[in-house]
Amino acid sequence: MKTTINNIKSNYKLVLSILILGLVIGWIIAPSGNADGLGDEHQGHKHEEEATTWTCSMHPQIKQDKPGLCPICAMDLIPLSSMGSGADDADPDEIVMSASAARLADIQTSVVSMGEPHKSIYMQGKLHVDERRISELTARFGGRIEELFVNFTGQQVRKGQKLATIYSPNLVSAQRELIEASEFKADNPSLYQAVRAKLKAWDIADSQINKIEQSGEPEVNFNVLSPISGTVMMRHVALGDYVKEGGALFKVTDLSQLWALFDAYETDLPWIKTGDKVSFTLQALPGEEFRTTVTYVDPFIDAQTRVAKVRAEISNKELRLKPEMFTNGVLESNIAEGQKAVLIPKSAVLWTGKRAVVYTKVQERESPTFLYREIVLGPEAGDYYVVKEGLEPGEEIATNGVFKIDAAAQLIGLPSMMNAPDVKKLQTETFTVAGNCEMCQSRIEKAALTVFGVSSAKWSAESQTITIQFDPEKAGLPDVHKAIAKAGHDTEMQKADDEVYDQLPACCLYERLHYTTKTGSNDKAHAKITVAGNCDMCKERIETAALSVSGVSSADWSAEKQALHVSYQPLKTNTDAIQKAIAKVGHDTEKYIAEDAVYDALPGCCHYTRLEHAASNEVRHHAMFAVGGNCGMCKERIETAALSVKGVMDADWDKETKQIHVNYSSPATEDDIQKAIAKVGHDTDKYKADDAVYNELHSCCKYERLN
Repeated sequence: MKTTINNIKSNYKLVLSILILGLVIGWIIAPSGNADGLGDEHQGHKHEEEATTWTCSMHPQIKQDKPGLCPICAMDLIPLSSMGSGADDADPDEIVMSASAARLADIQTSVVSMGEPHKSIYMQGKLHVDERRISELTARFGGRIEELFVNFTGQQVRKGQKLATIYSPNLVSAQRELIEASEFKADNPSLYQAVRAKLKAWDIADSQINKIEQSGEPEVNFNVLSPISGTVMMRHVALGDYVKEGGALFKVTDLSQLWALFDAYETDLPWIKTGDKVSFTLQALPGEEFRTTVTYVDPFIDAQTRVAKVRAEISNKELRLKPEMFTNGVLESNIAEGQKAVLIPKSAVLWTGKRAVVYTKVQERESPTFLYREIVLGPEAGDYYVVKEGLEPGEEIATNGVFKIDAAAQLIGLPSMMNAPDVKKLQTETFTVAGNCEMCQSRIEKAALTVFGVSSAKWSAESQTITIQFDPEKAGLPDVHKAIAKAGHDTEMQKADDEVYDQLPACCLYERLHYTTKTGSNDKAHAKITVAGNCDMCKERIETAALSVSGVSSADWSAEKQALHVSYQPLKTNTDAIQKAIAKVGHDTEKYIAEDAVYDALPGCCHYTRLEHAASNEVRHHAMFAVGGNCGMCKERIETAALSVKGVMDADWDKETKQIHVNYSSPATEDDIQKAIAKVGHDTDKYKADDAVYNELHSCCKYERLN
């Protein structure tokens, strides 16, 4: 150690020089290295800031590339994390949550199912007297109350019991007339019968009349008898009172059966019907429950209380129940009467005042993923709602934490309760899809809904058609056809693969649609026919007659233009058959005049100005020329354009041959027809469509331009 120290002391100048040189070199190198390092760190920080969007939790429309304050409410901006789905078939409106976020928000889901809607309705009411068991006793003749056997209101009486006796001078005189008339009844029978009828009108029994006649002496006092057993509810007279004919004496009510009248609000009325079971309790008899059924529902709502009375009947043989007692009732009802409906929990629904919103869970996603869905609700069913439109059994929806999902959607600008999509952009289309049963319906509708942009789909087994709503900016009609055909069902534009069809369940093996390379039985032609008429009744009659012809798929008559537009299958029918059917129901067409007798039998409002068929000898022309196009939408657009030319009677474009057949007469010309078609974006063999119009056509309509 001493040796080392001595060496350093002897060479300290050399050691000091080396240290100073090292410090200088380090000072030179360090700023450059630190600058680079700091630069990298800064660049990374800058990149991170660029990748983060900052927004306001209260005003999600505010989006900035750096933190700060909201310019509207001055709240601190928060980072907006990416919530998109990475799936290839992901809908851009999907709301993706991490598993931890879903647990933190307590998101719970349930599968939509069918059930019998059931509801317990709580109603308050009162016990009332049965109005059918009230008897009002009135004086049949004037007189004085000689005796009174009912001393107080509420006294119990039996049927036939004496309530009072009356002395009546008029009754005594009538009895004397009877005695005198009976002596001459053989000579003057009509007088005798008239006197007896007079006494009967005063409620004197035949036995009493016979007794008076046999005794030959009139009875001075007559008894007033109770017509029913019950309780005296009202006593209008006292001993010695004089009463006039028709004056009220007593009111007797049978309380052995009472009415329970409950108040039902408007929202509860759809659930209430005759025969529903009701149970109720009374404050006067705690612990006891009375059961009965609904016997009557008021047909009107009280204007003041906004309730309707619901009546049930209850036996009261022991007279324990008293009128005017308050009741608390529970009515058990099943609105569907044994039929099942789609039910969802109330907690799954968000109300906006105009819309009912649910969030459906997207299947086959790694993270919890949801989509906004508007639905149409039916009546409330206890803790559930009946769903009329918008959901199908088997779909999974959020039932807890729904508001948190909606808040997340609102923050990132996706459709939400307060930011609903614009339904005005949706387009509705109906087309043919083959199928058999409910399994087919579910498969077809689900296949259509898998196409991004399709918001609803409803298939009918009866008509073999599906009606869809879709956003034309996001979805094309051919895409929907392909998706349905991919699931194994033929459409009018796309045939399903044979292998997929063969794998369907036996109950789903429908009759395949037929396809040909040229005009087939499923291709449609359009025609415009002049048909005379006046009003809405005429419209309905004309269209019904046209649709009664086999092969006609649609008919639309315009009173203003006196013209009928029809779509039909050329291999099944023609315009001649359609015109005959219309003329048969009383409406003139451009070719056939309706019979006068049928026309005269039409209602007065339907008596139109008859057509003059002077033009029946006019020359008709047929033309065939090339028109560029691609699909069913092109076909409809081309034929509609041709039919818009005055004088054109029918037009049929074939997408395979790219040829259109047109029948027309004066003043139409082939040149006019080709111009009209080119005007809507389709090249003809004589006129080329404007490029701007062509470019605006739907993507599926972009055909190969004609030279």
